[in-house]
Amino acid sequence: QVQLVESGGGLVQAGDSLTLSCAASGLTFSTYVGAWFRQAPGMEREFVAGISRSGSTLYPYSVQGRFTISRDNAKNTIYLQMNSLKPEETAVYYCAAVQRSYDVKPTHRDDYDYWGQGTQVTVSS
Repeated sequence: QVQLVESGGGLVQAGDSLTLSCAASGLTFSTYVGAWFRQAPGMEREFVAGISRSGSTLYPYSVQGRFTISRDNAKNTIYLQMNSLKPEETAVYYCAAVQRSYDVKPTHRDDYDYWGQGTQVTVSS
């Protein structure tokens, strides 16, 4: 049974940094691509960062240069380092994973098979 468990969310001030973790179990992690999404109340779930099997990364323009996704296959964990956080980035952050035999970084939520339960990130102004 595949499980993804996020941690590291919390309340921070604008401009602060935060690192989220996503621990995976029940899968051969190195064969999966991973991503982080976020969803604010009343909004669609949006792609925040993706990482391929080889470790190449992809970000939307809105977070490029401030967010960093990384993976540690030995620990079955994906991380999201977030710097210079903004109040409008308050949301529930989800990690996602899908098994792929090639090096891709899908950006649509429907591309992912497994999801964590989410962790709340609140950025105060």
